[in-house]
Amino acid sequence: MKVKDVMHQGATWFGPDTSIREIARAMRDQDIGAVPIGENDRLIGMVTDRDIVCHGLANGRDLDQMVARDVMSGPILYCRSDEDLDDAAHFMEIKGVRRLPVIDTNKRMVGMLSLGDIAAFATRDMSGQVIEAVSAHHA
Repeated sequence: MKVKDVMHQGATWFGPDTSIREIARAMRDQDIGAVPIGENDRLIGMVTDRDIVCHGLANGRDLDQMVARDVMSGPILYCRSDEDLDDAAHFMEIKGVRRLPVIDTNKRMVGMLSLGDIAAFATRDMSGQVIEAVSAHHA
């Protein structure tokens, strides 16, 4: 099975100067935990709900003054749409990440792959291993 068979199609990009409030609203409205940050048609970072809390609010920063660039995480980790799902899941396991942007052969972002996608489509053993490994990174 390929990543493109299970990923969420498409993803909303935000610029590095987008307010955190706008990003948080989009996360709430779309029921997502991470958004890609792009500039000049290139993926430059990700902002997760955890980034907002840990790198912004927990440090006493004013939500109305923060932009994506202030809290985004890097380096950029991603997988390819034509990659085997097993390989992408293993990469997520090693890196301890819950979501990966998915790029196509033209290096354009075409979707997102999440632990939920893997759990829904992968074998029980694979999804359990990945979820356990990622959870251990965030414990």
